Amino acid sequence: MVKKGRKTMKQIKKIINIFSFALIGLSSTVMAGNSEPIKIVINEWTGQHISAHISGSVLQKAGYDVEYVTAGAVPQFAAIAQGNLHLQPETWGNNIGEIYPTSVANGDIVVLGETGLKGIESWMYPTYMNEQCPGLPDVKALIECSQLFAVAETFPKGRLIAYPADWGTRSKDMVENSGLPFVAIAGGSEGAMIAEMKAAYKTKSPLLMMMWAPHWVHAEMEFDWIEFPDGYSADCLTNPSLGIYTDKVNDCGFKQGNISKIASRNFEEKWPGAFKIMQALSIDNATQNYLLLEIDNKKRDLSEVILEWMDANEATWKPWIDAAS
Repeated sequence: MVKKGRKTMKQIKKIINIFSFALIGLSSTVMAGNSEPIKIVINEWTGQHISAHISGSVLQKAGYDVEYVTAGAVPQFAAIAQGNLHLQPETWGNNIGEIYPTSVANGDIVVLGETGLKGIESWMYPTYMNEQCPGLPDVKALIECSQLFAVAETFPKGRLIAYPADWGTRSKDMVENSGLPFVAIAGGSEGAMIAEMKAAYKTKSPLLMMMWAPHWVHAEMEFDWIEFPDGYSADCLTNPSLGIYTDKVNDCGFKQGNISKIASRNFEEKWPGAFKIMQALSIDNATQNYLLLEIDNKKRDLSEVILEWMDANEATWKPWIDAAS
């Protein structure tokens, strides 16, 4: 009788194990629900590719089928509003035209929350300059130290490396409108700007540059951002009481874009679990800076880098999936 009882218990344990594995597979199938692939937008820059592929990889872990579809930064909004594309995990809220806010207001595009990234566009300098110019990152200290940043072609004014000319003239406009003691010189290209950073860093030379984040340079070198009084607002373009000088306009710094996760109107209805996963998903600047360094600077394959990150960071992404249960 004892032997028979032991055998029965083994059989029961085996059945329980089989049933448990079946439930795991079933849970993924149930979570996925709709078998239609979730079409995830791919834009023109690597940072967005990272956000898209992390999102897609997490959704695949939860049992969903995903498809990556290339779309322009502006045309994507019409496609999402029409339901032809389903998910965009990195939408920058500046320079987006009228289609996006109108579609959100109409309910054709649903905002799932912020991505977690802090988008920055402003003037930055290497952190070692804090010792050479006490008072930084305050813009008033920058003005006092302007000659530190001078080169032969700009002296006695400081040199500011601005975006390439075909990217716009925001830095030049602010310098000239407010009379700041700097000369804005257009960078030749992103690569040329990075070469300037590396050269300055190597010799601990002064450097002031218009730049953005996230970007891989922030994973390799340390920079601080100039701080402007009041911060940017549309009123700064017409109200001289705002900004650095009380008799000048357009001297408040730069408009910053919030970065959001968005989806098509029927996303939650079609994929309720995926909707909750994407609401929970969050990617910070440090993560994206590091992955950008691996892909853009070290020239590694994006798929390989994302897979490596997924393998090493289950404790980060598993709670996102758990949020759907």
